[in-house]
Amino acid sequence: MAEEEHLVIMDETAIRRALTRIAHEIVEKNKGIDDCVIVGIRTRGIFLARRIAERIREIEGKPVLVSELDITHYRDDRNAANAAEAKVSAAICNTDGTPFTVQDKRIILFDDVLYTGRTIRAAMDALMDCGRPQSIQLAVLVDRGHRELPIRPDFVGKNVPTSKQEQIDVALVEFDHIDQVTIINQRGQTG
Repeated sequence: MAEEEHLVIMDETAIRRALTRIAHEIVEKNKGIDDCVIVGIRTRGIFLARRIAERIREIEGKPVLVSELDITHYRDDRNAANAAEAKVSAAICNTDGTPFTVQDKRIILFDDVLYTGRTIRAAMDALMDCGRPQSIQLAVLVDRGHRELPIRPDFVGKNVPTSKQEQIDVALVEFDHIDQVTIINQRGQTG
């Protein structure tokens, strides 16, 4: 049985600071928030997107639209039979449930951890099936490296170089009842 070592690398305060910094960077890069939409990738990405939107509202004094993206049917680790279903259900909607268009919008795509890049590629495929955005920018709470695709984030909360034997676990109070990022190191096999 493998032994695991858990190390907290971001606590509630560190996550809050990282999200505040990212919010300021988004506003600065986009010279405001006109035509911007923050799209959170389900599950934890949407909670981070909502938090960023709240910070931007505090900075700019006006709200920014937040939408949720479900990429389940776009993942490349799904079977081919699901591909046709994916084209029918590009599951992106505003958080109030109304339909959403990406046409001519500056999309800030938000996810919790960037690893191989395959989740982001699936998210971009889903977004492009919904229209032609003006641009897509990527924001992540943690970038752990090991990219398999040429994807680079525009906004990063924390860079955490990892080995492939390590795992990053993001826990958010909205889903996990605690805010923290943990690195889990798999130790050798025993017994």
